[in-house]
Amino acid sequence: MTSAAAVAPGSATTVGLPDPGEPVPTLAKPTVALFLGCLAVFVVTVWAALTQGLSPWVYMPVNTAVSFAMFTVLHDAVHYSISRTRWVNALLGRLTVPFVVPYASAPLFGFIHIEHHRNTNEDLDADPDAWATDGPWWQLPLRWLTIDGWYAAFYLKHIRRRSPRELTETAAIVLLFIGLITLAAMTGHLLTVALIYLIPSRIALGMLAWWFDWLPHHGLEVTQRENRYRATRIRIGMEWLLTPALLYQNYHLVHHLHPSIPFYRYIKAWKRNEEAYLQRDAAIMTAFGRDLTVEEYRVWRELDSTLARMRPVEVPAGSSASHAEFHRLPVAALDRPTSDSVAITFAVPDELAERFRFEPGQHVTVRTDLGGSGVRRNYSICSPAGTGVLRIAVKRIPDGVFSSYVSEQLAVGDELELMTPTGRFGPSLDPTARKHYVAIAAGSGITPILSIVATALEVESDSRCTLLYGNRTRTSTMFRAELADLEARFADRLEIVHVLSGERGASAYHGRIDADLLSAVFADQLPPQGVDDWFLCGPAGMVETARDTLADRGVPTDRVHVELFHVPTAEPTTTGVASTVTVRLDGTEDVVAVEAGQSILDGALSVRSDAPYACMGGACGTCRAKLVTGTVEMDHNYALGQSDLDAGYILTCQSQPTTPEVTVDYDI
Repeated sequence: MTSAAAVAPGSATTVGLPDPGEPVPTLAKPTVALFLGCLAVFVVTVWAALTQGLSPWVYMPVNTAVSFAMFTVLHDAVHYSISRTRWVNALLGRLTVPFVVPYASAPLFGFIHIEHHRNTNEDLDADPDAWATDGPWWQLPLRWLTIDGWYAAFYLKHIRRRSPRELTETAAIVLLFIGLITLAAMTGHLLTVALIYLIPSRIALGMLAWWFDWLPHHGLEVTQRENRYRATRIRIGMEWLLTPALLYQNYHLVHHLHPSIPFYRYIKAWKRNEEAYLQRDAAIMTAFGRDLTVEEYRVWRELDSTLARMRPVEVPAGSSASHAEFHRLPVAALDRPTSDSVAITFAVPDELAERFRFEPGQHVTVRTDLGGSGVRRNYSICSPAGTGVLRIAVKRIPDGVFSSYVSEQLAVGDELELMTPTGRFGPSLDPTARKHYVAIAAGSGITPILSIVATALEVESDSRCTLLYGNRTRTSTMFRAELADLEARFADRLEIVHVLSGERGASAYHGRIDADLLSAVFADQLPPQGVDDWFLCGPAGMVETARDTLADRGVPTDRVHVELFHVPTAEPTTTGVASTVTVRLDGTEDVVAVEAGQSILDGALSVRSDAPYACMGGACGTCRAKLVTGTVEMDHNYALGQSDLDAGYILTCQSQPTTPEVTVDYDI
């Protein structure tokens, strides 16, 4: 692994986001207990108010507290922090939103809140919560009490980005609320409903805007995209009171840095990485509103900065193998992202760990003997680089020999021959970089993209990613749950736009990813300007269309990176001459006569059966080698970028010699 240099204490230089050490639990029991406790209190107070004559001076404050606390459950549900089981979060989100904003849907609130995370401290057009923090002091209490009105205006402004299914749910809830209020008025119970329910939730909403928006963000001019450690603050002092009263939001900065951890783990995460946060000049304020410098905080806490050092972020390194080589690996796990695909996780032994290290976007070639003939297939690695987990996904295709075998027969413990990772599709990562990556994928094209996005977000804490992902239906969308988890974990830095061609109402965009749809997306929310790198993966037609559309908008070709799984079939050509080719592989040299019309790979395989290759179509880059002497002509090239070509690399499966002597080296 290549490590970034450690940062001296007190430095504000960013070298990656510290690991909170607090993953999403199987079930966040304190959050569930908070929900059940609040629900029980609400039921009891309503019963007492209606049947026992309980005074409004008692049940109104109690129900205000219930609405206030229910927001924390709703908030954690939006970030999928309550459970790793996704429907649990969705259920609790829908059960709690009536206590907070009775006429809103959980998806509506989720959209508003995530936009706040992405655009913290920007203007009102971008950050909806700026309504509660940026106005004149004398307006703020009224703004806090009416923030839902601004949320509605903000939502209507962005309504084109929302899916028909979400809009239908939201409209149904609004109509239901209007109907119930109308019924209460017609039956003479409107005052009772107002005292028990409407007024307490309104007071709680104003308190929430003060507590959740103004306290953590007021007076901070830095935006989330400029400096994540100065866009939100923590408050220290009187923590015996603030922590339970604010339900841990006195450590709101931790939430913005790590949105997916449950509320009750914020302080634990802070203490785990305290020195790392301080080295990044985190925003800190006392309970009474006095800003503290990092050194003042250390004095307050009596900390010694020399006792802790921040662990530098490690940039994932590639395979240590000098050239691609096969090894037998056992299958450790089999999962089904969709009904027609299988994710295979391999158990890599310690002695091969360095050879099977991989960079994001790389792939492996699988070789097996099926039906008496050797079968090779190339699959992108879909796990994040640097995790030590080697996983690929195989989508079943009609009459597919290997994909049918995987779907029907492959079992845990079986062994497959895997070539060490190859490919150059992914980005060159730097922990100090601040970039915007955009990926456009369709179908199984998500596999390398998933690795690229997850790794980039982990390594480059100031970079952000946008994914435009096309599929036929929700159920046919590979890794939908994993992508949603990533979006929850990196709420402010990852945006996923789903496009469905065979199911209306489930996404904001319907159809295939073509030039018209790309133009609509670019106009609505993704202008190509300002994007540092584009990654395109999927069917050849989609990739070509996306590349042409970007070129028409002036995007430089060196910023557009392409990965093709299937390339158009082309008639063989004879452009070369007979040549004597020297092949360097694994430290040895072999000389072979290559006839006119033969590729260098054909000649290499005649003397070296272990010469690396996979697709034979110029798409995967497995057969990449350095041209040392002579010249060649490549029929097709879908894998090598201009930097590779300038450095003298070729695809041997596509290269025919054009000089009498040629030397290629697979080891460089």
